[in-house]
Amino acid sequence: MVRPSLNDLAAFTAVASHLSFRRAADAMGVSRSALSHTIIGLEGKLGVRLFNRTTRSVSLTQAGARMLARLHPVLRDLDQALDTLSEERGTPTGTLRINANKSGARILLKDVVPPFLDRYPDVELDLVSEGRLVDVVEQGFDAGVRLMETVPQDMVAVPFGGEVRFIAVAAPSYLEGRSRPNTPDDLHAHCCIRQRLPSGKRYRWEFSRRGIELTVDVPGNLTLDDNDLLVQAAAEGRGIAYVPEHFAQAYLGSGQLVTVLDDWCPPTPGLALYYPANRHVPASLRAFIDILKQAKRTR
Repeated sequence: MVRPSLNDLAAFTAVASHLSFRRAADAMGVSRSALSHTIIGLEGKLGVRLFNRTTRSVSLTQAGARMLARLHPVLRDLDQALDTLSEERGTPTGTLRINANKSGARILLKDVVPPFLDRYPDVELDLVSEGRLVDVVEQGFDAGVRLMETVPQDMVAVPFGGEVRFIAVAAPSYLEGRSRPNTPDDLHAHCCIRQRLPSGKRYRWEFSRRGIELTVDVPGNLTLDDNDLLVQAAAEGRGIAYVPEHFAQAYLGSGQLVTVLDDWCPPTPGLALYYPANRHVPASLRAFIDILKQAKRTR
């Protein structure tokens, strides 16, 4: 048996983690064909098939699953050893991968990313803002960003960006001649601009007042998947939208939009950067968190 290279093993763990040659290739920054060729070569060296492949799916064989279970602690120890060398050099290196929603990415790009990259030029920051909630460990990210209240309990959370308030907004032209909603249930008599989540599900609007919580599956003939588009459609008089307040601030300031149901829209805990509590924290992530905390103190 020919001993596989470290590159072979990294390719194997990437495909095994993503169960997709396309996603694994994207994560590694290589072409899908090159990654497939590496895996075929690895299977040839080992003399065993590691993956079951069809046109629609990829899964581990029993041999592949056993190999992955053995490799995980070995590669984790290797990452820690390399990270220790990075610390001894006095500056982080390597790639830092963070999965964030669009709002979180905007805040990080404004307040954290510039000083981080200026201070640590040897780190390559890969900030993915696809929007959908993912398992950051399974997808090969060092950390993620989501609303504080949705961070899994086995994660360490670092809040940033302050509180977030979702508000219901509409154009004065839409409300003219209509009764303004006084309770969330009144929305059933209105045309609402609904939101499609990255998961494919439609978002159900969530309201709270003095301990009473209501979730409303609002009616409407327009569904969008982006907060900026929701605000734009509301400003054009297409109905009532429900968005994070900062997306609508410019329109509220100009009078193109007004709020409704204000007393049902309290602020909520904002965003958090989160990472696994039971894994080694790379030096690059610790440095990023330090700058995140500094930015929080100066806001």
